[in-house]
Amino acid sequence: MPIAVYVLGLAVFAQGTSEFMLSGLLSGIAADLGVSLSAAGLLTSAFAVGMVVGAPLMALFSRAWPRRSALLLFLAVFVAVHVVGALTPGYGVLLATRFVGALANAGFWAVALSTAVAMVPGRLKGRAAAVVVGGVTIACVVGVPAGAVLGENWGWRSAFWAVAIVSLPAFVAVLRTVPGGRGGTDVDADPVSVREEVRVLTGPRLRPVLLTMALVQGATFCAFSYLEPLLTRETGLGAGWVPVSLALFGAGAFAGVTVAGRFADAHPVAVVATGLAALTVGWSALALTAGSPVLTLALVPLLGLLAFGTGTALITRVLGLAPGAPTLAGAFSTTAFNLGATVGPWAGGLALDAGFGYRAPVGVSTALMVLALLVAVTTAKSRRPRAGERRLSAVNRCARGRRGSPGERPGTRL
Repeated sequence: MPIAVYVLGLAVFAQGTSEFMLSGLLSGIAADLGVSLSAAGLLTSAFAVGMVVGAPLMALFSRAWPRRSALLLFLAVFVAVHVVGALTPGYGVLLATRFVGALANAGFWAVALSTAVAMVPGRLKGRAAAVVVGGVTIACVVGVPAGAVLGENWGWRSAFWAVAIVSLPAFVAVLRTVPGGRGGTDVDADPVSVREEVRVLTGPRLRPVLLTMALVQGATFCAFSYLEPLLTRETGLGAGWVPVSLALFGAGAFAGVTVAGRFADAHPVAVVATGLAALTVGWSALALTAGSPVLTLALVPLLGLLAFGTGTALITRVLGLAPGAPTLAGAFSTTAFNLGATVGPWAGGLALDAGFGYRAPVGVSTALMVLALLVAVTTAKSRRPRAGERRLSAVNRCARGRRGSPGERPGTRL
């Protein structure tokens, strides 16, 4: 595996820390800037919206650039807005930096995914995508708790400074290791038109996969966002168990990404199908057994493994099905991923506000997984050839076997 792939994972680690760290900093931000908690919460929403809209826009913006230049620009902007955010005394400026930082993060994600899979042979593409996505899971395990500790001891601004500082080695490493081909393609590859890329990604093969990815991520982040009230008010665990549980989920997520990266290339459909079914059962089990501390703590890392393993396999599936969209395949994957991460917590919040209890978000996660399964099953049935088509296909194969491949002389087949 080229060292540049791991460098991209390091950069994604820094950016993933920024994406999720506000969950432990909202109270400090609200008190320091004199705004309400709900207003501080909009900082998370601004980042999420920037990620959803930014991936395709930034990928299109940078598609004609050398990929190294695009990655360096996005990283530079990301560092700059965190420095401005750490220094600003005003809420409005901080809100703007979150949105711009998300645009840069989304652009980096999109180009990094395409770049990583372009640097390795076909048998390693899933593993390369897993390394990039693995940066997010490490952020969940290490970066987010570290940001919370910094905010608690030295104020929320110290966490912003830390993200900027951690991003600097990634900037230097990208500069030294990533090759400079266009927009995630090989240097000598002919550019593909935007219209052709969009046609590929909105075709009947990719739409169901992207929708399934959004539903899986919606289920994941719906339950993950409300894990704290579930543990403390339903399971009966003390507040000290919350960071332990988050770390367990992140450790499981990292294991899932690693496992999926090794098997998704050879068995993409099997990995995705198994993951969808297991997640549906897993979220259902958590909703039913949330009152038991032992069962809940056992399920949390398992669900992290299944959620991020399935998500990684789906990203690999998109990239594998879209060789004709070298620029936008990573962007559409990023958008689907973050669309789910935006809609899932919103849906879980609606269930909580409706008075359905602290298990309600996990129930919503189960419902989203049932929808994902329905999409997958419906798609599989629609692609299954009818009896007449199978007979015609068999006749064609026999005919090709007698004739040989096009341009082949009779008698040369082995």
